[in-house]
Amino acid sequence: MRILAVDTSTNVASAAILEDQTIIGEYNCNRGKTHSQRLMPMVQHLMETTGLTVNDIDAFSASIGPGSFTGLRIGVTTIKAMAFAAEKPVISVHTLDALAYNLPFAENLICPMIDARNNQVFTAIYRFIGDKLERLTDYMGIPVTELADILRKMEGDTVFLGDACNMHRDYFVSELGNRVKIAPPGTALAKASSVAILAGKAYSEGKLESCYDMVPFYLRKSQAERERENQKVKSDD
Repeated sequence: MRILAVDTSTNVASAAILEDQTIIGEYNCNRGKTHSQRLMPMVQHLMETTGLTVNDIDAFSASIGPGSFTGLRIGVTTIKAMAFAAEKPVISVHTLDALAYNLPFAENLICPMIDARNNQVFTAIYRFIGDKLERLTDYMGIPVTELADILRKMEGDTVFLGDACNMHRDYFVSELGNRVKIAPPGTALAKASSVAILAGKAYSEGKLESCYDMVPFYLRKSQAERERENQKVKSDD
C-alpha cells in the first residue's frame, strides 16, 4: 500500500508518501502561502526521490480543512487531479485530526488550533486512548475566549499546537495557568506524514472515495462570501 498525501491548510506546504507502515519521504516548507507555486514541484521531487510514479500510488489523500480557503482548494484540487489521472481513489482527512495525530500517545488533552483571524480559531479537543485518537468535541470555529471556557471545564493539562498556538499562548496561560503545555516546534505544525498515516488507517478499513466526492471542509463561509451576503442584506433593506 502506498499513499501520497498533501497538507496545504495553513502556511505550511507539506507532501509525504506512506508505504505500508513507513513514511518513505516527506517535504515541508513553512515560508508563506505560495502553495500554488511550491506544491507540485514538491510532489514531483518527492516522487523522483523515492523512485515512484503516480501509477505506483494506491490512493491519494489531502487534508481537507478547516484552514486557509485558498490553500485547501489548491491541495484538494491537486490530489483530485492526480487521482483522476491515475484512476485511483482518494481519502479525505480532517486537518485538525491530522494535527492532533502529531502527538501520538500523549497523556494530556490535545488542542490543535488554526488561525481563523479576529481572535478566533478553528479547533477541536482530543485525547489518546491507547493508540486510538478520540475527538471529544465537534470541529469548531470559535473565539479564543470561548475555547478557554470549554477547557476550563475539562480535567487535566492541555497540549496546544497549530499555527495559532504562539499567537494566543499568553492568553491561554493567563486563563489556564500551568495547565497549558505547548507542543515542541517539530510537532506543532501541519505535516503531510500525519495525513498519510490517518489515510493509511482509512485505506485498511476500506474507507475510500472517488475523486469526484472529495471537497474542502471550510467549517464556515469565507470572508468574501460573508461580505457579499452583508451587501445583499443592505441592498434588500
